[in-house]
Amino acid sequence: MNLPNRLTLFRVILIPFFVFFLLAPYFTGYGNYIAVAVFIVASITDFLDGHIARKRNLVTNFGKFMDPLADKLLVCSALICLIELDRLPAWIVIIIIAREFIISGFRLIASDNGVVIAASYWGKFKTTFQMLMVIVLILDIPHPVFYWLGVILTYVSLALTVISLIDYIVKNKNVLQDKGE
Repeated sequence: MNLPNRLTLFRVILIPFFVFFLLAPYFTGYGNYIAVAVFIVASITDFLDGHIARKRNLVTNFGKFMDPLADKLLVCSALICLIELDRLPAWIVIIIIAREFIISGFRLIASDNGVVIAASYWGKFKTTFQMLMVIVLILDIPHPVFYWLGVILTYVSLALTVISLIDYIVKNKNVLQDKGE
């Protein structure tokens, strides 16, 4: 197993630790900080695995499958925890997770037709803003600047979620057309 794939697996392994430190009642006062540290490490592996795989020509089918799945598991776990902590409304999380299901289904159909749908810049911006939003919302620093930063990051993430979905669909609408038409 190459280094990028090990980094991807490491990210998946970090998810239960992240959730534990964020939600477990044993770490009142500092659990958020441990959870943020784990989330940041996991987020860095997201950048590193793709960068290393492309730079060293180590792109594998396993990586193509697991990297986006690991990203979705990490971000969706964080978003669901933020609902539990009453820091994010459920309707926003539903929209974000629905987009992930739609894009995953879209990629599955494309794959069946021999088409690979690469990540777009909109999708990368979306992921970056979601990760920043998660960090700010987990820290939950009681200061007006951080409150408004969290609000802005939340709505920018939501907007990028919708924009990236529309972008994928418009650029790849031919994937949804039956061959017999």
